[in-house]
Amino acid sequence: MSCTSCSSSINGLPLGCKNNGACASGSCDKMNVFDWLSNMSLPNGQKPFNIVEVRFKNGRKGFYRNTKGLTISIGDVVSVESSPGHDVGVVSLTGELVKVQMKKKRVSPSKEDINQIYRKATEKDIEIWTNARNKEVEVQRKSRLIITRLGLKMKLSDVEFQGDGNKATFYYTADERVDFRQLIRELAGTFSLRVEMKQVGLRQEASRLGGIGSCGRELCCSTWLTDFRSVSTSAARYQQLSLNPQKLAGQCGKLKCCLNYELDSYMDALKNFPKTNVWLQTEKGPAVFQKMDIFQGWLWYAYKENPVTWHKLTVAQTNQIIELNKNKTKATSLEEYTLELEFEATETSKFTDVVGQDSLTRFDKPKFRRKKKRKNRNFRNNKKNLQKKKN
Repeated sequence: MSCTSCSSSINGLPLGCKNNGACASGSCDKMNVFDWLSNMSLPNGQKPFNIVEVRFKNGRKGFYRNTKGLTISIGDVVSVESSPGHDVGVVSLTGELVKVQMKKKRVSPSKEDINQIYRKATEKDIEIWTNARNKEVEVQRKSRLIITRLGLKMKLSDVEFQGDGNKATFYYTADERVDFRQLIRELAGTFSLRVEMKQVGLRQEASRLGGIGSCGRELCCSTWLTDFRSVSTSAARYQQLSLNPQKLAGQCGKLKCCLNYELDSYMDALKNFPKTNVWLQTEKGPAVFQKMDIFQGWLWYAYKENPVTWHKLTVAQTNQIIELNKNKTKATSLEEYTLELEFEATETSKFTDVVGQDSLTRFDKPKFRRKKKRKNRNFRNNKKNLQKKKN
């Protein structure tokens, strides 16, 4: 989802539309940041911020210092310092907004260990980088065969080559601790490169790989979500959702992150609702909670001896019965409150129903009236003709 001028080429290299971050599509990069200060000039005497944000494969980003004073804009392919060798990435953000991103990720601009930018990537750098990226799929396939042969309980999710092609990072997921010393030896000997193993969680794996969720849109973790907060089953209980793991789990196998989006609204709405474990004491016997409708503000209770018949109550009525029970008095019956609720509904319906308001075609002239008039005219004319003939 990007405009034609800033989409990627066949090799995955961003073309770059040189718009200095003001692209209207907003989808040039995964987890991109819109530079809303791109068209604003700095005050007199202030030097531009010499640290830029560089994006690599699958949303991995890093901050690099522009010590050589290169003219860099968003979308430029640069060669940056790495350990060992150099890496190639795309500039995703420049200017004063980099300070905000560094503060958000708790990186101090005064740190001395911030790597530097060597140069703008040359044609040779881009060629080596593209060839290394093309090897990733085949290396991943052969690495999985080696893992299966060694019998290691781990899943290799992705392989990322460094820009110079001398180093590769293998991302994996595992439930238990894995001894992969023999694996590193075989990978280094097979592919003749430096190997780095990095374990990621299931949510991080889904964010790196991406995909389409059950809502039909791209995964939140791979598009805009940066922090992965813990999601518990209580979030589904508060929202009155069925505890079905097939519906509540995402592609990562964990609970969906979107369960936390509306949780605060439900928590605020449930403040006036009584606790579900409180029984209502009536003269006909205790009543047990069955279900609730948070949006309508209704609760359903049933007598303990007759759980089949449910009685609908409002939040105010339920709190009134609980207050009576606290004063050691029992309510007469649930049917009395239900009849009161039905009576209020009928009274309000009498005044809300306006005459003729239900019909949408009340101002239209019906066609059958014209037909009747024509029939009456024809009858009168025939009658007059008959009288003339008789005369």
